[in-house]
Amino acid sequence: VQLQASGGGKVQPGGSLRLSCVVSGNTVNDYTWGWFRQAPGKEREAVSVVSGSDGRTYFHASVKGRFTMSRDNAKNTIYLQMNDLKPQDTATYYCAASINLVTTIQLNEYEYWGQGTQVTVSS
Repeated sequence: VQLQASGGGKVQPGGSLRLSCVVSGNTVNDYTWGWFRQAPGKEREAVSVVSGSDGRTYFHASVKGRFTMSRDNAKNTIYLQMNDLKPQDTATYYCAASINLVTTIQLNEYEYWGQGTQVTVSS
């Protein structure tokens, strides 16, 4: 499975971005999907997860109500819609896939990772 993340950029506070993660080598239905982020000097953390088995979701407390996660089976793509962005959302964002079909935020349970895409929120 190969993951290609894109969509990052620089936006002002309050702006929006949509990250995309194009999947090749398998279908999006077979995995749990996660978006993670890592800010300079900080550990990588789970931002949003959707279970591959029952669709249960997880959102980091700091992004609830602002971020949504979706997938397009026809395009084999996972999305992270980010609204009302804040400076503290600045980080490199990664998409990842886990063959463990339950909702998990543990990094070591994700076997496949895309390259990061940089999100910078600044005025």
